[in-house]
Amino acid sequence: MAIFNASSSIALPLSPGDRVEVSIPQETYFSRVYEVNEEGNLEIPYLGTVAVAGLELDHVEDKLAYSLVNQGFFPPNTLQMTIQVIEWSPITVQVAGELFQPGAMQINLPYYPEESAVSPDANQITGEFPYRRYLTDALEAAGGVLPTANVKEIRLIRNGNEQIFDLSGALTGEPFENVPLISGDRIIVPAAERFQAELVRPSAITRPGIKVFVSNLTVPATSNATSAIGNTEEGITFPYGARFSQAVIATNCAGGTKSVNADRKAVLVRVDRLTGETNHLERGVEDLLRDSHNNDDNPLLMPRDGVACYDSKVTNIRDIFQTLGDIINPLNGLF
Repeated sequence: MAIFNASSSIALPLSPGDRVEVSIPQETYFSRVYEVNEEGNLEIPYLGTVAVAGLELDHVEDKLAYSLVNQGFFPPNTLQMTIQVIEWSPITVQVAGELFQPGAMQINLPYYPEESAVSPDANQITGEFPYRRYLTDALEAAGGVLPTANVKEIRLIRNGNEQIFDLSGALTGEPFENVPLISGDRIIVPAAERFQAELVRPSAITRPGIKVFVSNLTVPATSNATSAIGNTEEGITFPYGARFSQAVIATNCAGGTKSVNADRKAVLVRVDRLTGETNHLERGVEDLLRDSHNNDDNPLLMPRDGVACYDSKVTNIRDIFQTLGDIINPLNGLF
């Protein structure tokens, strides 16, 4: 596979949907706002179509100027023309590999519908910055990289050519090449040889947070609602990088009367996203909080994990006797 050098380009190549303004002094036929059509062309009156998708603005300017002079619309060495971008469109890229949600991703979507309402005959501010059309934006749109991702060898494939990028600086603070993307780009995130706990934290290429399902139904709280952990829709939110122990505390499984609650149990339930197999880890709450030394003892939380708490022996025995009392004397509950 051939290699292309995306990092050598400072300007962002054009994609279908991008809008550019052509300005020629004292000229009215060609000076106007153009949109790159679905085929990647500019439709120029009296000139026809000019293929521009994948070209940077200076190359587009040279190509259009050559066509205008070559077809006799302007004498050689007299044409003065500038082309400037007034709107960068959303684009679709393919993202695959070690990501939470790989697939076809649209990036550079407007935050508000009016952001994209550009009138061709309005005075526009030129030089719009495509701040949501870069490599890191595509990875973020795909849910962020998994802890098993090799972020030092991320592949970008454009028009059959490939280049490798090291994005580890997004996590370390070192400089890295965050290249602009064009419609049709493919990004592949390869697998690393190990689980990397250092990737489990918010960054430009990882998740900002996760949703976890939790349950704590009896003591010390009598319901999820009174525990303020109601599971509406997708669970409760934790920052990416939170651990099993932190979910246990947030779920109100810890604390209270130590002699009663110290031997409570907590269970972490995780479903393998590829095989569908359910795995679980059960630990005593006090052991989890006070005696955890590694990732096996106190795992990092992953999206859609489940955390459930079970009561202590003291609480269980108390509830057994209370139940027996209700059976023996059913009238207790009426008074």
